[in-house]
Amino acid sequence: MSPRSGLTTERVVRGAAELADEIGFDKLTLSAVARKFGVRDPSLYVHVRNLHDLRVRVALLASAELNERIGAAVAGRSGRDALIAFADAYRSYVLDHPERYAATQIRMDPAEVGEDPALLRSIELTTAVLRGYDLGETAGLDAARLLRSTFHGFATLEASGGFAHSRPAADSWPNIVDALHHTLSNWPPYD
Repeated sequence: MSPRSGLTTERVVRGAAELADEIGFDKLTLSAVARKFGVRDPSLYVHVRNLHDLRVRVALLASAELNERIGAAVAGRSGRDALIAFADAYRSYVLDHPERYAATQIRMDPAEVGEDPALLRSIELTTAVLRGYDLGETAGLDAARLLRSTFHGFATLEASGGFAHSRPAADSWPNIVDALHHTLSNWPPYD
């Protein structure tokens, strides 16, 4: 890599994430990233193996950013307050970076990324929020899946304009989070 370009792996990945926000994650290519930096495609291979590697790195960056936002929001909170903070942070990240967030949904090889700090932090944050509801291990996993499904579904539908109704989606959000709190508080024991 030419020293003039000043590229590092971190800079390439961050630039790719920014580009994904601009053009859409599904349109992210090595050529597009190379053009963004004013270099030729082969110059990127010093920093990433291929397009899949770049996309995985963008996904991990976005996961880390999402977790940082959630972690800051839930710090010092528990129970309902932690759930609301988690939900609001999750939703705001998706609305702020819908295309970057889309990267987090790609299939990644657990052998490659299973121990990545961003993925482990996601599990820690979810577990911490659910600890306030005193669920067993199996119930906790089911509850975590319910939360992720709800937060992901609502936020991605909202970000894509899927709630173009007369009542703003933001008005529904607190009620949905309250319903989740009620559900978690009354989870049937089965562990």
